[in-house]
Amino acid sequence: MHCSFNIPLFLVLSSTRLATAYWKGFNLGANLPSGACKTQQDWSKDFSVLQSLPGYFSSARLYASSDCNTLAEAVPAAIASGTTLLLGVWTEDNFHYEAEKQALVQAVQQHGTDWIIAVSVGSEDLYRGDTDAATLAHQINEVRDLLCGLGACHIEVGHVDTWTAWVDPKNEDAIRACDFVGHDGYPYFEGSSIEQGYNVYSQALTKTRDVVNRVKPGVWVWITETGWPASGAKLDLALPSIDNAQAYWNSVACPAFQEGHTF
Repeated sequence: MHCSFNIPLFLVLSSTRLATAYWKGFNLGANLPSGACKTQQDWSKDFSVLQSLPGYFSSARLYASSDCNTLAEAVPAAIASGTTLLLGVWTEDNFHYEAEKQALVQAVQQHGTDWIIAVSVGSEDLYRGDTDAATLAHQINEVRDLLCGLGACHIEVGHVDTWTAWVDPKNEDAIRACDFVGHDGYPYFEGSSIEQGYNVYSQALTKTRDVVNRVKPGVWVWITETGWPASGAKLDLALPSIDNAQAYWNSVACPAFQEGHTF
C-alpha cells in the first residue's frame, strides 16, 4: 500500500522533537504463526521485510523482554540490520516482571543503548484492570531508575494503553510517571463505519492528548496501535475487508506518520 506523500503506512499500529521526521514502525510479536518462539534468524527476516517495504521501515515495537528470549534473540538482529526498537517490559506478576527487567539489563549491558528508542512498561494493563495507576507509576519509575543505574538516563520510559484508559481520571498517576504516553485506538472495535473511521480515531487521539496536556504538559502522545482488519467479524457498523483496510490506511495511517511517532 502506498500513501500519497511517499510515506506508506502501517495498519496495526521521536527522532528530535523539533524535526518533522518521526519514528515509524510495526508492532512485532515474539512468536511465529505456529506458536514457536522466534530465533535470531527469524527476527532478521522480520527486520529485512520491514526495510524492504515502500517507505523503508527501520523501527519496530516489541511487547516483551524475556518472553521467548525476545531481547536476546531480537537485539543482535536489530543491530545488524540498523533497526531501532521501542521495547516492552511486562508488569504482570512479580516473577515475570523481575525476569523482564533482568532481560532488559542484560541487553543494555551487552549491547549498549543506541538501538533503543524508548521503553514501555506494560501494555494495556489499565484497560484490562490488571493493575492500578499508582502501582504502574511505581513500576515506570523503577524501570527508569534501573536504566539510569546503567548510565542510560536518556532513555524515555512510558506506558502504552487504550485511549479509554488514558482519559479515566483515576489513571492520572500513570501519566505523571510517563516520559511518553502510548495511545492505542481502534475505531473498528468501537463499531464505527469505515466512513467515520478517521473521525472516531481523531476524536479519541484528541481526548488523550487533551488529558495528557492537562496532567503533564509537554509529554508527547505516541500512536502505538491502531488499524482496521481485512477479515473477521462485523461489529455494528464496522465491516472488515481489504478495501476498508486500504481506506483506513490512506485516511488514518498516512497522515499519522507525518504527525507523530507511530508504531
